Amino acid sequence: MKFLTLDNVVDLRGRNVLVRIDINSPILNKKIIDNERIKEHSKTLNELAKKRAKTVVIAHQGRKGQSDFTSLKQHSRLLSRYTRKRVKFVDDILGHKAIKEIERLRGGEILLLENIRYLDEENKDLSTYDETKLVNLFKNLFDLYVLDAFSVSHRNCASINGLGGNLITVAGRVMEKELNNLNKLDNVQRPYVFIFGGDKPDDVVKLIEAKFNHVDYILTGGILAEICLMARGYKLGAKEEYIKKNGYDKVIPELKKYIDLGKVITPYDLAFDANGKRLELSLKFLPSKYLSFDIGEMTILNYISIIFKARTIYLKGPVGHYEKKGFEVGTKALLNAVVRSNAFSIIGGGHSLDAVERYIGKNKISYISLAGGALIDYMAGYKLPGLEILNSWARRYDL
Repeated sequence: MKFLTLDNVVDLRGRNVLVRIDINSPILNKKIIDNERIKEHSKTLNELAKKRAKTVVIAHQGRKGQSDFTSLKQHSRLLSRYTRKRVKFVDDILGHKAIKEIERLRGGEILLLENIRYLDEENKDLSTYDETKLVNLFKNLFDLYVLDAFSVSHRNCASINGLGGNLITVAGRVMEKELNNLNKLDNVQRPYVFIFGGDKPDDVVKLIEAKFNHVDYILTGGILAEICLMARGYKLGAKEEYIKKNGYDKVIPELKKYIDLGKVITPYDLAFDANGKRLELSLKFLPSKYLSFDIGEMTILNYISIIFKARTIYLKGPVGHYEKKGFEVGTKALLNAVVRSNAFSIIGGGHSLDAVERYIGKNKISYISLAGGALIDYMAGYKLPGLEILNSWARRYDL
């Protein structure tokens, strides 16, 4: 696809530039965990600062009602560390405080606004985003919109559709890098192995449906593995109650169509938290009164044997609750197996990136995407609103 980049903008000195980044981060004990997204987006912000733009940043953290939904104040400190200059923060988006800080900006300065998802209009599917307060205010305040977040480009929301449709929009350096690398996924070598974990089964099911005939093995961990076991008729016990409570079981009918065809590989055993200790149980001991947080040793060994056969590997999401002491075993073991394999490896998703940084180092993976759901939608062949916006601006300028 065609898109404009920062290279197409001749002079940014003194211009009001709005940047959409994705610094959605893992949180442990109410503290933001430093991660690759923050580091990479800082490069775009630093470039804008060096070009003397007045840079205003919008981003999100979590969703309303979820435990990781919080302010971006901590994020501003981490951005400051990587840009090596102060990134100001204001706990406002559209109010007088925010407007005042935006108007005070000088060339080369950076201002981070509050969590964009504090705005109800950002969280709703609307018939048009042109009439939102965000768009009506910001389209008159800014000269340029830099869309740097491939990872949210699959969202229909005011900060993508609305702002991108009303402000000249170019790709930031993170977006540019992502798009230039995606062509590597066009001709994969087989055996092709998917490794799916994390806690977003809806996203994964879409990709399974789209790519089932093009993949050889689908290794499951995390919530997806447990849902697959439920689809196979197993009663999990305490974890099953959690899955149903959160509505994750709604994908079971779709998964059933694929589970019996041999490509979807489920665990032989699971690791449970038994009063603070790791307890591994084979499936014959289900249901369990304990909550499961990782795959077990038998499963790890089976998955590693499949990984060593692979020529291409796509991994999304940790296969266990790796932040919890004693339950990083599966995630760590599979990542190390990916590194030791001869496969071209692709990793996507925020928590996956954090695990990579912890256990193996990013330089050992062939291609690291900062996206999760957006990468899945792209690979599955869906049109991404953010990319459609970028493409439309490129056409306007005959690129």
